[in-house]
Amino acid sequence: MSDPLPVVLACGQLLTREVWAPQIAAWSAEREVIVADHTQDETIAGMAQRLLDAAPPRFALAAHAMGGFTAFEVMRQAPERVARLALLATLAPADGPAQTARRQGYIDLVEAGHFQQVAQERIPMLLSPARSEDPALVDAVRRMAAETGAETFLRQQRAIMSRADSRPSLEQIRVPTLILWGDADGITTRAHQDELAAGIPNARFDVLPGIGHLLTLEAPKAVSDTIALWLAEA
Repeated sequence: MSDPLPVVLACGQLLTREVWAPQIAAWSAEREVIVADHTQDETIAGMAQRLLDAAPPRFALAAHAMGGFTAFEVMRQAPERVARLALLATLAPADGPAQTARRQGYIDLVEAGHFQQVAQERIPMLLSPARSEDPALVDAVRRMAAETGAETFLRQQRAIMSRADSRPSLEQIRVPTLILWGDADGITTRAHQDELAAGIPNARFDVLPGIGHLLTLEAPKAVSDTIALWLAEA
């Protein structure tokens, strides 16, 4: 029997490896788990290259939110290295004018010294309405934002703003792909997920009812088990 496939985890903006903590704990005993570094680059292409430089020759890729943007770039740069792909709470289009203006507003606030305000404003978007005041989850969001810091946030924001529209390249993704989304997500929509499912050949789409954008923490067992079963099919 061959060794279990290593899995590389790609984080979202203002998030750290803590967002994957339940999954790391669940999987590390049986396979290599690597968390990509999304803190040093101002472009999605740079994040993707850094991920590939640190990854094994062949691996499964599980990507959340902004990590999905990196995953799409990895699939353009080195599709032969990815054996399986999981996309969590992400989307394929580039930003439109309204999203770009909102992100520039965040940049302006942070550059004016209001990073904590920006981090606090994001909490309701990251958590489902039912969990928006959950002390453990709110504390986790605040910890991850503090660990990320203002300068990294600015790099990530600029990378997101300049990212490519990945919709034209979805049909070129030929590896087994899992799309996982919580229907109380305050950032990505059902339409975004349907677009991914329709664009990626033979993609599987699972919905977690009542779960928000941070599905790895809001529904840790469901996410861990679903992805573990998907990995076991390799």
